[in-house]
Amino acid sequence: MKRTAQPIGLTMGDAAGIGPEIIARLMVEGLPHPAVVYGDPGAMRRALTLIGAAQDWRVEEVKQPVCTPKGVIAVLNRWQALPEDLPYGEVHALAGRGAYEYLCHAIDDAQAGLIRAIVTAPLNKLAMQKGGIDAPGHTEILAERSHTEHYAMMLANEHLRSILVTIHEPLARVPSLITKARVLQTIRLAQLACTQAGIAKPRVAVAGLNPHAGEGGKFGLEDIEQITPAIEQACAEGIQASGPWPGDTIFMRARQGEFDIVVAQYHDQGLIPIKLLGLDEGVNVTVGLPFIRTSVDHGTAYDIAGQGKADASSLGYAYRMALSMSAHQA
Repeated sequence: MKRTAQPIGLTMGDAAGIGPEIIARLMVEGLPHPAVVYGDPGAMRRALTLIGAAQDWRVEEVKQPVCTPKGVIAVLNRWQALPEDLPYGEVHALAGRGAYEYLCHAIDDAQAGLIRAIVTAPLNKLAMQKGGIDAPGHTEILAERSHTEHYAMMLANEHLRSILVTIHEPLARVPSLITKARVLQTIRLAQLACTQAGIAKPRVAVAGLNPHAGEGGKFGLEDIEQITPAIEQACAEGIQASGPWPGDTIFMRARQGEFDIVVAQYHDQGLIPIKLLGLDEGVNVTVGLPFIRTSVDHGTAYDIAGQGKADASSLGYAYRMALSMSAHQA
């Protein structure tokens, strides 16, 4: 069976956060393609009650990804059940470990071609650590579990796409990590991300590391010695890459339609412009995996968890992007 005929996998994330609630809202609102939830059945039943949908919807526990009819949420849990009274809005070891386990099971099923794509609800790194998992975040777990060597984080909305050369690294380490090889690989992944989005001839803009893209070496040599050679090599490979462009203007130019994607050198350079346009529309995409993975662009929101007021907009954007990108999968 083709992967596009399979359900999309939604990972529940941290049960003490808003993950279960936003998934329940999204599914109750109606989806154009079936989805299966990797998470805890009890937490999802509680979420349906929280949003006032328990009378019309029910949770069905499944052992393998399946497509269920309207009114039924299929939940797959190969880990232990969470306590029914797990408190909302608190760091909890079991919620953290569960979020990790649900993600791993979804990765395994995506690798096996049992689901069309993965869409992740937020997890909490401290809760994961308390649960015995020391990982920087979703991106690194996805790459390690799927044995992916070359990958990158991309954030996107209707106006911008931004892909990162370095991800969760201390700012002091970033300059030493900006190498020709790393920048070139990210440019290649930027090309891939755009083709997966249906763009035939992507225009890839590369941001400089230093102010004014180094100002001819006055403000640093990385732009001349590492970034420029990477761009030249990418062009020689047939990629329509340009730069390095000053980081303070490149996103404005991309938003105006000059570029299809921006290669940013470090975390905040690439993510602030996206998040400034609104967290509800931002989608996190892990590029380079053997399957499509998208995610919300926000955290567990412990401060509002369990109150029935969480907004599912970002999850909706992530779901629709996963649906669209997976349609272009080889």
